[in-house]
Amino acid sequence: MSQYLSQVPMQTQRQEMRLTPQLIQAMDILQLPLTALEERINEELEKNPVLENEQQEPAEGPEAAAKAEPSETRSSATEEALSFERWERLAREYDFDAGDRAYLPRPDLMARDAKMEAMANTAARPRSLNEVLLEQWSFVDVSSEVRRAGEALIGYIDEDGYIRTDLKEIAQSVFPPIPLELLDQALPAVQRRLDPVGIAARNLRECLLLQLEAQPRDTELEREIVRHHLVNIQKNRLPAIAKATRRDLEEVKQAVEVIRGLYPHPGHLLVSREVPPITPDLIVEYDEEGRLQVRLTRGNSPRLRVSSMYQKMMEEQDGDKSTRDFLRRNIESAKALIEAIHYRRDRLLEVARVVVERQGDFFEVGPAGLKVLRMSDLADEFGCDSSTISRTVAEKYIQTPRGILPLRYFFTGGTETAGGESASWDSVKARVREIVDGEDKSNPLNDDQIAEILRAEHIDLSRRTIAKYRQQLDIPPARERKQY
Repeated sequence: MSQYLSQVPMQTQRQEMRLTPQLIQAMDILQLPLTALEERINEELEKNPVLENEQQEPAEGPEAAAKAEPSETRSSATEEALSFERWERLAREYDFDAGDRAYLPRPDLMARDAKMEAMANTAARPRSLNEVLLEQWSFVDVSSEVRRAGEALIGYIDEDGYIRTDLKEIAQSVFPPIPLELLDQALPAVQRRLDPVGIAARNLRECLLLQLEAQPRDTELEREIVRHHLVNIQKNRLPAIAKATRRDLEEVKQAVEVIRGLYPHPGHLLVSREVPPITPDLIVEYDEEGRLQVRLTRGNSPRLRVSSMYQKMMEEQDGDKSTRDFLRRNIESAKALIEAIHYRRDRLLEVARVVVERQGDFFEVGPAGLKVLRMSDLADEFGCDSSTISRTVAEKYIQTPRGILPLRYFFTGGTETAGGESASWDSVKARVREIVDGEDKSNPLNDDQIAEILRAEHIDLSRRTIAKYRQQLDIPPARERKQY
């Protein structure tokens, strides 16, 4: 069977969706959080000369400058006369010699530079844990060899305060290499002479033992429990610990309470970890009539405009063609940015209002009042794709009477109760938390019993689902919650 290949020119007509640069920019602006939006606007204001912020003063023409010149001249002349008067008064008061004027700084050097002032007002970088420990180590009285070994050890202390690297590897990582005997000699000095206690431990057991050894009271029982029964503490097997140590159960309970009061991460006591601030994009608050109102925070509605001066220059026909083309490209870019910001503002406000309306019970009773709300439902209501809703709520935060929350928090799946009502997964989790908090701690509820309680409330969930929610809520199983 033969086959033939041929090329025949054909014309076909079809429709396809293509993303224009303006649409791509609009989608990009839509998903930006407030801080990133402000940075993006500042970048555009710097690189696009035709884009202006309405809060800035408009550019003044030559006539305005000419009108302002006499008053500025009079002001500068008055300032100069006053400065001479002050100079003469100081010279008489302090017997100042006019020959010393050559040593005074020049006025232009005394003028404050905007960039230098901004750098001076910028917060300094916080000191790291290693820097703080090295400063403490510099005051410890040890030999030069031990000091160098201690500095090498401090360099390997992580943010939790532990040395998780093998000492042999540390010895070979510096040049010249440090003898392992020196590291073994420097490690106790670093652990016992630096604050906080427990720093430079190689594991949790050693960290807890260092803290117990530093206490003034007798901690023999606590140290024995830490050495041999850490797993039993985690599993809440206090009777097993009492049997192994041949101590009374009440003594074991008191010792375990002391151990639980220790710090497993001593590095956090010395240097606090920075938590980036959250800037909400929306604010929900009650009005005078007790109704919830949604509004945008300041910064979501920047007043940008296209410079009328550059717009007029582009419309002039006698101007240079390359200049007009340059202005036209920048004006189109500025208008596209302004439209994208307006689209972001309108879409964000529309979505937030629907969310607050649907989840109104949350603001009254908390997480238990959350209803089932899916992004696909809002996408059908607004006539758009669910990815648009996802971009709208991505990394956006809303300030509510119950705190600052991610806008995505209000979108949750759920189940339907026997009564036909919808219950979100978050509301079910909140109910599980309430059940556990209200249980008898001497006889805690297991997962089957929690499922039975929920089933009595017309929420039918399996034991496996209850166990999954309990783990997500960081709730230990029943045997670990038992109090003896």
